[in-house]
Amino acid sequence: MASERVLMKQGAEAKLYKCNFYGRPCVVKERFKKTYRHSALDASLTTQRMKAEVRAMLRSRMCGIPTPTVYFVDMVSSSIYMEELQDSQTVRNYISNIQNETTDINLAMAVLQPLGKRIGEILGVMHKNNIIHGDLTSSNMLLKGEPSSHDIVMIDFGLSHFENMAEDKSVDLYVLERALLSTHPNTERLFRVILDAYCAANPDGAKEVLHKLDEVRMRGRKRTMVG
Repeated sequence: MASERVLMKQGAEAKLYKCNFYGRPCVVKERFKKTYRHSALDASLTTQRMKAEVRAMLRSRMCGIPTPTVYFVDMVSSSIYMEELQDSQTVRNYISNIQNETTDINLAMAVLQPLGKRIGEILGVMHKNNIIHGDLTSSNMLLKGEPSSHDIVMIDFGLSHFENMAEDKSVDLYVLERALLSTHPNTERLFRVILDAYCAANPDGAKEVLHKLDEVRMRGRKRTMVG
């Protein structure tokens, strides 16, 4: 059974707690009720999203993409009990630390290039298997163990779904691109490395996805200009 839970943080959709689950360090993701929605609709949406999140994590693991192990799903409390990755850091923190350590963009890029390649490989496999993450940011990727091993664990599949359309996959990449550039300045080359590795891992579908990505970028620029 689970020990007393300690609140870690709260997001827009859920609260994260730490506890022990039968002696194992555990993170509990609990979706809370949205009072602005009809209670029946809120319950239905919460159930659908929880099921989609767990399915995406399990399918990713079946495809060789590391995700936290799911220990238990409690539909009554809308909670997912999963493995706590103790020896880890977010990719966001890792990139920021590298950039803070040097003002030389070329040197930073040389260090980050293997990481970008690994990210691209993972995303290529995900999209090849029609897994849409829905919230690709450097905060939703964990580096486990030594950073040099580039052992990436994908987390937070709360907005995930399954889709074969190139449009959805291109939006996934666009979200990552915008997140990288807004959080980590001068990472245009890093995203290019990610795309190259993505294409190598998903050769059959990448061309159409990148074509759609250009269209999504154009729509994003138009929205920015219009305001």
